[in-house]
Amino acid sequence: MSYSRTRSQPYKTGQKSAFKISRSKIELFMQCPRCFWLDARMKLSRPSGPPFQINKAIDELLKKEFDSYRLKGKPHPIMLEFGVQAIPFAHDNLNTWRTNFTGVATLHEATNLYVFGAVDDIWVNDDGELMVVDYKATAKQSEITLDADWQISYKRQMEIYQWLLRQNGFQVNDTGYFVYANGRLDLDSFNNRVEFRTKIIPYTGDADWVENALHRMKVCLEGEMPPVGTAAMGGECDFCTYAKQRTIDTLEHLDKKDITVKQALNKLKT
Repeated sequence: MSYSRTRSQPYKTGQKSAFKISRSKIELFMQCPRCFWLDARMKLSRPSGPPFQINKAIDELLKKEFDSYRLKGKPHPIMLEFGVQAIPFAHDNLNTWRTNFTGVATLHEATNLYVFGAVDDIWVNDDGELMVVDYKATAKQSEITLDADWQISYKRQMEIYQWLLRQNGFQVNDTGYFVYANGRLDLDSFNNRVEFRTKIIPYTGDADWVENALHRMKVCLEGEMPPVGTAAMGGECDFCTYAKQRTIDTLEHLDKKDITVKQALNKLKT
């Protein structure tokens, strides 16, 4: 894991210029307002884990695969297999919408937050309604579902994309799809090849929460650092709880050595 300061400029209270908020920052706020505040105001980001390069490779290959059917104006065979009445959506801005740090974007005028997020894919049905599509990859013995508590972040991700497309004037169906590739663990050998079973899982989104979340984020940005609170998925934020306890334990250890607060803070910075 690595500790880093994010590159964009910190938010300044009362600033007049629009402040960029990515889809992932909305998710960060939903998980922990304190972590979001530290990221946006102090540019202190959470520790990050290693990148999932295999998942990234699967994403890129799926995009190429669906793009070939996009050019034909026909549904991918897996869409027919799972009864999806749609075809991959062709649009001049699709590559921009898929690109990190640009994505589908809109200025939320009520908060002056410039919101953006990069989609994996978009399909369109016979009524001209867009359907948000997200690629996922894993390797599990059990059948893939969307029932786990932690998958609420996947659902919110799709709903933010639905909201963004609507803000750009598109008709968007409430139903989106997860194209979920599950690496097989039941084979006898590797042989330089990982096989996947891929399924399409429909999800009916409800993006009504996004507007309220943006207003709450603006209040958070303008206010003081929130206290250590609870995560949206239940329990305390693991990052905040760890940081708080480590600080307490360190100060108690230093206090036993009769070190002043100033000396203690200097030691904590090293």
